[in-house]
Amino acid sequence: MAVILPDGKLTTTTEKLRLSRNPVINRFFKDMEASETQGVVFLELRERLHSGLLIIRPDVLKDTSEVNVSSGDSVLKIHIPDAIYEVKLPPKISLVEGSCRKSPELNVDGLHVRVRLKVDQCSEAQDSAIQHLKAQRCYCFLCQSCGAMLLKDRIFRRVLPLPNGNWNTLVDDWCCHPDPFANKKLHPQQEDCLLGDTYFLLTRDSSCDQSLTSGVDSSDVNTGSNLHSGKQALGHRNVVLCKNCCAVLGESVTTDVLKFYITEVVVRQSDDGGYTIPQNRQQFLETALGSRLVELSSAQSIFRFSIQTPDGKAVIMLWLLNMDTLIASFSEKVISSDILVSASDRHPNKHQSCKAVMAIKVLYLPCTHGQRDEAVDAWEKDISVHPLILPRSTCEEVLQLLSSSTKTLPSSLCSMNCYQVAYLRR
Repeated sequence: MAVILPDGKLTTTTEKLRLSRNPVINRFFKDMEASETQGVVFLELRERLHSGLLIIRPDVLKDTSEVNVSSGDSVLKIHIPDAIYEVKLPPKISLVEGSCRKSPELNVDGLHVRVRLKVDQCSEAQDSAIQHLKAQRCYCFLCQSCGAMLLKDRIFRRVLPLPNGNWNTLVDDWCCHPDPFANKKLHPQQEDCLLGDTYFLLTRDSSCDQSLTSGVDSSDVNTGSNLHSGKQALGHRNVVLCKNCCAVLGESVTTDVLKFYITEVVVRQSDDGGYTIPQNRQQFLETALGSRLVELSSAQSIFRFSIQTPDGKAVIMLWLLNMDTLIASFSEKVISSDILVSASDRHPNKHQSCKAVMAIKVLYLPCTHGQRDEAVDAWEKDISVHPLILPRSTCEEVLQLLSSSTKTLPSSLCSMNCYQVAYLRR
């Protein structure tokens, strides 16, 4: 393969490897690779602001004056010289005709087009599994990894929320005497389900022996090579595993109490039938985490979160920025399994169609070794930062998910000050 360098000279892949030691040339190749991961068209809409931003990658434009954006019945159409991109909008949302306004200059990452929206009704967010659980209803719990039935036809007499994640610290701040709850644990009774920020607490019954198994994990040991199925250790804890695929689902709090994380199990009402797992792992994780972040933020006015392992080690500092966002993206090669793309019509004029999906916009900082900075240290000391506990391997999955989202964004949207930017679809 030949590569044309910035000075116009032609080089081979072998020569590219040699030149990669040159920092200037290396930066050129990195920029080129970044542009390849960026979508051809990226659309971000803000429902509450009635506005949106459309970015078209510069290398697909021959003449910026030929770009035309129009709107039909809940459809936004983007016409460029060699292609037509169609974005299906939620009902009661449309483009204000004639509202497109191009920025004065063509930015380095593409043509920026501002649009105004007509929003009759904002889209409704999907509730998390924790919000769905109600007393006196029958539920089934399934393993998200393999779809195996874990608990069948569970009816809870009480479904109660636990205090929020840093309630012990708040007690210390507000009480003038020693914490009366310091040595007491909140455990469910028979037919109870207690709801934490990211987990369920429920009692074990005889059926658990058929679907669950236990193990002791050490934080030094990786129990498998697969990131999700072979879960990394949770720090000398008695973990609960799916007997069918050995995926870590949670922990054994006591011999009679189980903790299931919302990112590892699927909850279905028994009368739904089928018990299928329609979503892939990435989509499920994105939806489960995104929905829960919105619920916690709306209920408790929390916007900053520390995603931690069960042993209290912070992995990601996450700032919830926008909750009213719709996004759509078109890549070079439309893959049918991409959840952003609902249909792809390969006509000679390169007509492609996708659906705008709800998402939350977040800022994040990785807390991995060697990447800590003053901002991370300040967050860890701030009581207003809300801890979210997830299995260690799931924390790593979330970090990969956020990093992958950042890489697909136009360069002008990838970062904000010292933070990285990402979108979680929900």
